[in-house]
Amino acid sequence: MESIQPVLWGHPALWAAAGGAMAGAVLALAIAAAFRRRDGRRLADATVRAETLLRDARREAEAVRKAALLEGREELLEARASAEREAERRRRELDLQEKRLTERDATLDRRLGLLERKDTDLADLAERLAARTAQVERREAELAGVLERENERLERIAGMSRSEARTELLRGLREAAESESLQLARQIKDEARRNAEREAKRILSLAIQRCAAEHVAETTVSVVHLPNEEMKGRIIGREGRNIRAFEAATGIDVVIDDTPESVVLSGFDPVRREIAKLALEKLVSDGRIHPGRIEDVVRRTQEEIAERIQEFGELACHELGIQGLHPTLVNVMGRLHYRTSYGQNILRHSKEVAHLAGLLAAELGLDVHLAKRGGFLHDVGKALTHETEGSHTQVGLDLARRLGEHPVVLNCIAAHHDDVPHESPISVLVQAADALSGARPGARRETLEAYVRRLERLESVAEGMPGVLKSYAIQAGRELRVVVVPEEVDDRAAARLSEELARKIEDGLHYPGSIKVVVIRETRAVEYAR
Repeated sequence: MESIQPVLWGHPALWAAAGGAMAGAVLALAIAAAFRRRDGRRLADATVRAETLLRDARREAEAVRKAALLEGREELLEARASAEREAERRRRELDLQEKRLTERDATLDRRLGLLERKDTDLADLAERLAARTAQVERREAELAGVLERENERLERIAGMSRSEARTELLRGLREAAESESLQLARQIKDEARRNAEREAKRILSLAIQRCAAEHVAETTVSVVHLPNEEMKGRIIGREGRNIRAFEAATGIDVVIDDTPESVVLSGFDPVRREIAKLALEKLVSDGRIHPGRIEDVVRRTQEEIAERIQEFGELACHELGIQGLHPTLVNVMGRLHYRTSYGQNILRHSKEVAHLAGLLAAELGLDVHLAKRGGFLHDVGKALTHETEGSHTQVGLDLARRLGEHPVVLNCIAAHHDDVPHESPISVLVQAADALSGARPGARRETLEAYVRRLERLESVAEGMPGVLKSYAIQAGRELRVVVVPEEVDDRAAARLSEELARKIEDGLHYPGSIKVVVIRETRAVEYAR
């Protein structure tokens, strides 16, 4: 540069260029200086802002660092506390387990000691038991010898062998057991008798009356005889219109079967059955049978029967000398002419009871009129049992009370079957008279074949028992007398035999009332004085 500097100094263009360049340089420097001053201010402002942001960032970073440090410390403290709690829990569990193990060891030690003592005691007991067993065996051997000698001595004294003595002992024990069993049976029987009254109503509610089929047929059907077989067709009518009209008018079933020249009328109401019988007999005798004629004849027959019923009631009251009886009661008593019980006409039965009750009352000095009235009306309810529900005593009592009868008569009606207590001696007399009239031989009939079969079956039951010599059915089958062989049947066996016969009769036979079983054992010792 020092080598070219003299050249430059002497050139005018160079000086002009240099001047321009210098001016430009100065301008440029001025401009550059202006820019530098502006940029310096901006830089200063930016620097200030940067420092401010840096300080804020440092403060925020410090705050975040402190917060993070505080949160970390809290988490560390919480984790440390949790670890300490867990450690404490584990320590308590370990202490508890250690305590349990210690107690279990102590218990095992005690049990071991007890077992050792028991083993020792068992060993001692086994020794004592062995000694006692040996002693017992020696005693048993001694006792066997003594027993054998005593048995031999007893056999010599008693004059019988051991088997004979055993047989005698068993026989005595058997007799004692049989005696106790008979006594127990008597106690049970006495208790059953005491309970019989309580059980009677329940039993009677199941079966009020046992009656044979023959008796049912006799009391529920009537037979109408026909002149010829052709009459059956006329009774039936075209397509059965005549028989339907007859049954509708009378309320009675007409049974037309193969029975020659007869028609059966079936019904439980005896009055309706009597009306049907009379009406059918009139139609058969007249020969004109058609629905209109049937209704007319049945209506006139009903009127005729109603008049007869009234006449029967009035005639009965006149025969007994009973006055002031309500007309309704007179009519109802007349209906009993067509009512039967065990084949006995109830109206005649009522008159018999009235006569008997009057005689008994006269002998005892009681009111004869009341006795006759009570006896006459005691079965008045039987005329209405086909129309009203209830027993004949209750139905008759309700009717008589409604019609204003005397209280003594009401009690006679209600108490003659012991349904209510007796309130006067007259009601007792009426009950006795009722029993006398019903028990009179021939009063309540039974067909001869059925009666004979019943007695034969009763005797055959007894004669099939071992030790029985002969049996007799007496009192119309109400009592069975059994004669036994005294050498085969003793007194206790006779008592057992009576009970067995009673049970066999109850299980195998049907009979009204009760049957008394009497076992007779007779031992005779005969000797002659010469």
